[in-house]
Amino acid sequence: METLPLAFANGWASGISAYAVVLVAGIVGRLGWADTPELLQRTDILVAAGALVAVEFVADKIPYLDSVWDGVHTVVRPLIAAGVGALIAEDAGSTVTGLAAAGTAGIALLSHLSKSGIRLAVNTSPEPATNVGVSSAEDVTVAGVALLAWQYPWVAAVIAAVLLVLGVSAVAYLFTRVRRGWKRLGARLGM
Repeated sequence: METLPLAFANGWASGISAYAVVLVAGIVGRLGWADTPELLQRTDILVAAGALVAVEFVADKIPYLDSVWDGVHTVVRPLIAAGVGALIAEDAGSTVTGLAAAGTAGIALLSHLSKSGIRLAVNTSPEPATNVGVSSAEDVTVAGVALLAWQYPWVAAVIAAVLLVLGVSAVAYLFTRVRRGWKRLGARLGM
């Protein structure tokens, strides 16, 4: 197992949907397709992750509810990513495990903030189709990167790095729309 690229790719994907990352890793391990951490293969973990993926799938398609969901997950996604990173590097010694956890959480936070910013900008669109399309593209991309990471970690890490740069760039480019999205979300929440 190649720790660095595996942790990076899973960190990026966790920032978009940490529950999907846990579910994919558990299923891939259960099917014997890759040597994933045993904790992620447990039935209770798979059931919980599957249920949360289903809730997130629906919540993520509804304009502004997706931003509230993202707000709550600003802490949750990096924490889950830290756990995944620690599990990936658990055999490498405590220092490497700690660095993997911190690095994976940091990458997850960056990708999460990019996702959240882009979604706020998309929410300013008057029609819901854009939101559903962007959310669906995220779902497919996370599943693809998470699956690829366990078979070809370096390829997945490169793809994740490119997507991270594109996401941060998109937020910078869409900054005025992101601000408008924040204002509209605040108005809907009575802030």
